[in-house]
Order: sequence, then structure tokens, then C-alpha cells
Amino acid sequence: MQTQIQHKVPTIIPPALNKGDLLKVIAPSGALREFSAFQHGVEIWRSHGYKVEVVPDIEEKWGYLAGKDKNRSNHLATAWENPECRGILCARGGFGSTRILENWNWQNSESPKWLIGFSDITALLWSLYKKGISGVHGPVMTTLADEPEWSIKRLFDWVEGRTLEPLKGEGWGGGVVNGVLLPGNLTVATHLLGTPMQPNLDGVILAFEDVTEAPYRIDRMLTQWRMSGALSKVKGIALGTFTQCEAPANVPSFSVEEVLRDRLSDLEIPIISNLPFGHNGPNAILPVGITATLDGDKGLLSF
Repeated sequence: MQTQIQHKVPTIIPPALNKGDLLKVIAPSGALREFSAFQHGVEIWRSHGYKVEVVPDIEEKWGYLAGKDKNRSNHLATAWENPECRGILCARGGFGSTRILENWNWQNSESPKWLIGFSDITALLWSLYKKGISGVHGPVMTTLADEPEWSIKRLFDWVEGRTLEPLKGEGWGGGVVNGVLLPGNLTVATHLLGTPMQPNLDGVILAFEDVTEAPYRIDRMLTQWRMSGALSKVKGIALGTFTQCEAPANVPSFSVEEVLRDRLSDLEIPIISNLPFGHNGPNAILPVGITATLDGDKGLLSF
């Protein structure tokens, strides 16, 4: 049976990018460490014909953060409010975006622009989605050069106004649903529960990935989702890669796959696992807030 979902507030997709458009690179989260990979990511965007400007103090460090909260917030605000800037490219993840959201407001949201990133950038993407604007859950500047050619093409196809091919994973059954796609990092998303940054989860298809989280921590987070009631109206779940999530050697443990099955398979909703998005592997872009179809029988996520 196929369930139709009508989202209460339509999500705006920013206007398609064109060659020559200005894009700003900022570091709203962790301190930049992967300088060579970062430069390669910038060059990929420039090679596609875009004018890419990097904030002057991109290498600033304040502990594990890419500068103090005020500076990182100012960088985001300056890029977002610049009428000539058509998109914001995030340098890397790490931690820190939630700190600048404490007193944040998306000014001039009637003129939306692209926001692209993943991992810790989940907090910004979900916050922007709450304002009714679609961002892109996809490679940051330090990971873009490691993407396979098809994944890079997929990124530019979407932001330049072309369609997306479905993604294929392992179906757990449950039938077919339509819903609003809400992708993100499981750890970051879990820490948004119960805050003003938590979106309305009614009728959504959640898409989760994670990295370097032991199985018991994945269990703890999914149990929090269950106990909070946050999963009660979710229509489907799409799981990407959970890399480097093995238990320490010689420690009794479930595998992360066993944890995911145990905590999710009784929800009686369509679920797909092993989709090609996440850390340390192909990170196929996922638009935030658009209507998607999840086929738990065939293992297809389509747009």
C-alpha cells in the first residue's frame, strides 16, 4: 500500500546555479585540518565554472572550533545576507554549528540560496528546513575530492536544476511511502531533539548516517528517538553508511547492523539500509525537505 503525505509548509528549492555564480566557503563547525583536500574541493567547484570565495580566516582555530562562535556566526550571516552570493559551501564538519544556532535567525529568507554540507552541518540544514528552505546533505569541501565521479556529477546535477537518479540499498520490507526527506547525521540529529531546532517530524522519511560511534552509542541514540516519541509519526527510514562503528576489540558487543535491526525493525514502517551516503565512502547528495518515495520492498529511494 502506498501512503500519500501532504507536507504542511512547502519547502522552497533555491534557484538553479549557473556558471559564473558567486559561492562562499565558510567553516561553521570544526577547525580546518585537511588543507590539501580542502583546496582540491575548492578547485572542483571552480573547475565547474563558479566563482568561489573563501573567507580570509578559514584556518582560524579556537580549540577544536574554526574560530570563536561570534566569528563563525558572522561568516554565515555575511554569506547568507550577501545578495550576490548564490550558495554557501561548508569547509568541513566536526562540531560547532549548534553553538552558533543558539541565537541565530535566517535573515532575508525570502531570497533563498544553497547551503551544502553534511555531518555537523546537519544542524544548519535542519534549521534552514524549519524556515522552509531546502539545503543539500552532501560532501563538504574537505571530502568532495574523494567522491567518485558519479557522486560529483549528482551534486552538480541537482544544484544546476537537473533531476536525481534513485538510490539503491537493501530493503527491509514494509511497502512504499511518500514523505518529506530529512537527511542528517544521527548523532547531531539526536542532539536536536527537544530543542527549537527540531523540525516537525510528522510524515517525514528520515535518512541517517554516522561515523566512529560504537554500537552501544548507536543503540543509546536510537533508544532516545524511541522513548521521546520522535519516531511515532515518521513514515520511513533510509540508512546510509555507519563507518568505523565497530566495537573495541575484546569487548562483548552487538554489531552496528544488529543494533540497527533491533532498534528499528519493529517500527512497522518501510526501511532501507546500506544506501551510498555518509562518511568514508560515496556520499550521494540528498536534498533536504523535498518529497521522496521510499520503497522498502525493492530497496529504492527515489525523488
